[in-house]
Amino acid sequence: MEILVCARRVPDTSENEIELNSAGNDIERDELVYSVNEADNYAVEEALQIRDRVGGNVTVVTVDSEDGEEILRRQLAMGANQAALISDDAFNGSDGKGIATILKKFVEKGHYDLVLTGVQADDGAAQVGGMLAAMLDYPYASLVNSIGVEDGKLKVSREIAGGNREINEIDLPCVLSIQTGINEPRYVGMRGIRQVASVPIPTLARSDLLIDQGAVGEAAAKVKRIDYFVPASSKGAEILHGSREENANRVLELVAAKGGLN
Repeated sequence: MEILVCARRVPDTSENEIELNSAGNDIERDELVYSVNEADNYAVEEALQIRDRVGGNVTVVTVDSEDGEEILRRQLAMGANQAALISDDAFNGSDGKGIATILKKFVEKGHYDLVLTGVQADDGAAQVGGMLAAMLDYPYASLVNSIGVEDGKLKVSREIAGGNREINEIDLPCVLSIQTGINEPRYVGMRGIRQVASVPIPTLARSDLLIDQGAVGEAAAKVKRIDYFVPASSKGAEILHGSREENANRVLELVAAKGGLN
């Protein structure tokens, strides 16, 4: 099975103190430490496990600057067969639809049975996977937390409201957005990364993918980031002391005071 995983490089919140820039319309990105988006890492691990069960190849692709090569090498060290970087200044400012348009062109250049994305990476909007599937006219499932391969089809489980699961049978080719927790991503050490340091990673530009300039970039974006703000600090938690009945009554009083009871 030929599997493509779409990954993205994001600021590592465990390694950075996130601050707003002077204009207030983005975070301050100078000197940030980046890592692969968490949900995308689960998607890569799931692709590797499927390949190990049924055979095939795993390709990881990212739309980024040349710095995106860093996460691609990590995924190669993780076990991916090959990787590709899509990079062009013309892509700067693309919204989710623009990124999906770029990925669609890449998918059409290959022959992939299965395309995986993380459940969300595009500023938390969780749109790229669904839009990519729509553009390709492929079946799609989101919030996928288990995948089985049976007779050339996939049986996937989705997370739905109330902690329940929905089971679907999906024809190939298809696009799936992977939920975190579907597996346990394998550890990648520095030794593994050094072993893939010289592996060639092709870089594709807009002209290589025959993408119309008017379809990508800031000018084509329908969604624009206008403002960031830091939420005001609350007064903190109130610790209740008393018997179970006293605490229960106090909780009801607090909820009612905030209009939570009719």
